Amino acid sequence: MAACGDAAMISPPPPAPKGIIRARGVSKRFGDRMAVDGLDLDVPAGCCFGLLGPNGAGKTTTLRMLYGVTRPTSGRIEVFGLDVATHSRTVRARLGVTLQESVLIEALTPVENLMVFGRYHLMRDAELRPRIDELIDFLQLGSHRDVPVRNLSGGFKRRLAVALSLVARPQLLILDEPTTGLDPAVRLALWTKVRELRDHGTTVLVTTHYMDEAERLCDRVAIMAAGAVLVEGEPRELISRLLARDTVEIEASEQEAAQLLSGYEESTNRMQAGNRAVVHLEDAAALVSHIRGRDSVADRRLIVRPTNLEDVFLHLTGMTLEASA
Repeated sequence: MAACGDAAMISPPPPAPKGIIRARGVSKRFGDRMAVDGLDLDVPAGCCFGLLGPNGAGKTTTLRMLYGVTRPTSGRIEVFGLDVATHSRTVRARLGVTLQESVLIEALTPVENLMVFGRYHLMRDAELRPRIDELIDFLQLGSHRDVPVRNLSGGFKRRLAVALSLVARPQLLILDEPTTGLDPAVRLALWTKVRELRDHGTTVLVTTHYMDEAERLCDRVAIMAAGAVLVEGEPRELISRLLARDTVEIEASEQEAAQLLSGYEESTNRMQAGNRAVVHLEDAAALVSHIRGRDSVADRRLIVRPTNLEDVFLHLTGMTLEASA
């Protein structure tokens, strides 16, 4: 499988096989609950790959199996071409992980945290100190490099957590919902850094339930629900394959929406969410014109926008979908 990125890096990770992750028929059961159900997954080198879905979809359990902390109930996982079940230590030595929960030492500064983590990886000072300076600069932590972690904002803590996972120059960086709880500006700054890592040759696997940012960031995504992968592909390809280019949101009950759309000849997909009808179609202008002819206040009731990845998820996971022609 071809790599997603080809940019060079000043301090690149070691060469990696084209297929970083390969999972086949992977399931994980906790008692009576099936957390992951028959997962098949391929993550190529040099790309940003997103596991998307709501809380409880199975994303974190999938990650824990990929880096060998949780054993699957069935199936096989290979990372770097190695079976994780028998080579978990070797696999973990070549990847970096940023968890949802903080693993920072609150009493220490960012520099001291990085020093501790680097020594855990048996890095010598001659290599570690320049690497710390490189990461402090890359993640823009310089203004707070000597401030105890307990005094850092949530955004700085998340950046430091990413820096820790990069100390040993991993071939694969795993980020488990890294922007949850952050304000939009901090989220944007962190994703910019993740994009730079991807462009510099690091493969990134990220879980998130923010589908807007995944659409902008990820080369490929897999959408999960109830422990299963529903669909996988490039974000724009999924949108064009499963829905249509344009979306019209109509402030209307299901009955009102049916009346407004009555007589419209073009093919549409329509979903109802409370008092809002969502219509996906190739030419929004024609539908807007049709609705205006039926409703004198239509402009106040309409939102016209491009179809996005969240629309695909809602289409796949249970909103009432009506096909009309």
